[in-house]
Amino acid sequence: MNDNIYKALTVGTRNFVHKNGFHKVVFGLSGGIDSSVTAIIAVDALGNNNVLGVIMPSPYTQKTSINDARKIAKNLGIKTLYLPIKSIMKIYNKTLAKTFSSYPEDVTEENLQARIRCTLLMALSNKFQMMLLATGNKSELATGYCTLYGDLAGALAPIGDLLKTQVYSLARWLNKEKNDIIPLSTLEKEPSAELKTGQKDSDILPPYEILDEILEKYLRWGKTVDAISKEGFDRETVMKVIEMVKRSAFKRKQAPPSLKVSDWPLEK
Repeated sequence: MNDNIYKALTVGTRNFVHKNGFHKVVFGLSGGIDSSVTAIIAVDALGNNNVLGVIMPSPYTQKTSINDARKIAKNLGIKTLYLPIKSIMKIYNKTLAKTFSSYPEDVTEENLQARIRCTLLMALSNKFQMMLLATGNKSELATGYCTLYGDLAGALAPIGDLLKTQVYSLARWLNKEKNDIIPLSTLEKEPSAELKTGQKDSDILPPYEILDEILEKYLRWGKTVDAISKEGFDRETVMKVIEMVKRSAFKRKQAPPSLKVSDWPLEK
């Protein structure tokens, strides 16, 4: 299964990039599992000389993430740019300080980081005629756990039709096929957007093993809250996931296209 999926993603990426008149791609290289798998797909699709990974740490980015990003880039033989965003964040915060003075920090400041990164990536895309790839997955897009005009930006999301658990499965398969090309620490660390201190995906989302099962039962099979709950899932968790799916429909309308490798869409 992983073999067929990977071939489809590689061929699909190559065809999409070339048919749109591009030969090179650029994307944010975070040291996480999604950007690592995207990087491997891009290299096999286009060649390592045509792939640029951009490392854009904020004050919340762990050193291990930067190291993992550099390791995967070295293993793949791709070029990287290192563009820290701390100074840009300060300018944004200073500009908005008076307007936001009566409000506590919240997701607004987190989203600013993602949008700063988008601006840098789009500048590189425009200047060097590189197609921007989005690195998000199906689980994030289904629940809206992504930032409009931030990490959602891109002309193509190669792994956008893979659930997070499928991304991990593909990554483990790739490591068997390609001699541990993805650092073990990338596979083992807890998923995080690293947009604030100590942030984990599980602060907002159920564990991906549970989330992905709920998403498939709801979106693929059209099961109700009651039906899913009767299969052993916590009712409040099921209701929360379904509400997130419904509330994020507007984001999905603005998301980049993904390469279809499943037989079920994100909309019911």
